[in-house]
Amino acid sequence: MRIISAAAILSLAAFPLPAAAQHAHDHARRADSDTAYASMQTRGQSAMGVDQYTSAHQFEALPDGGRIELQRDSTDSAGVAEIRAHLQTIAKAFAQGDFEVPGFVHAGEVPGTSVMRERRDRITYRFHALPGGGEVRIGTADTTAVRAVHEFLAFQRREHRVATPTSPH
Repeated sequence: MRIISAAAILSLAAFPLPAAAQHAHDHARRADSDTAYASMQTRGQSAMGVDQYTSAHQFEALPDGGRIELQRDSTDSAGVAEIRAHLQTIAKAFAQGDFEVPGFVHAGEVPGTSVMRERRDRITYRFHALPGGGEVRIGTADTTAVRAVHEFLAFQRREHRVATPTSPH
């Protein structure tokens, strides 16, 4: 049995998981012992149409707002299409001040959304396709709205257990 295990480990070392898959694998391992996180992931799959454990989120604060990225293996064309449709839908909903989806996923009001709702006429939400899904770029010149967007993104990073991005976009 040890020979098979060693061979399996060596084969994994020779063919490391892609970053998104490794990220998803790490999420799955942590969630086994965290029912609140697992419940959030289940609600996320229901809201977004894709398995949250095989998709990678990114929430990045930027000087004029931020960005929400969701991607998965680009060879999963159905999953990529689901992500793109979801991100386009939330960009439109957020622009109207509708933050029902994040409220559902996180089982309560998400920090920052009340100000984002109040100042919706000062914030833009633009969808951009990416190879494995897409992003919603959030922009505003309103400093109060920027703080709210940053609060929203920080909460999302914590809840989804995503590291703060290290490279600017």
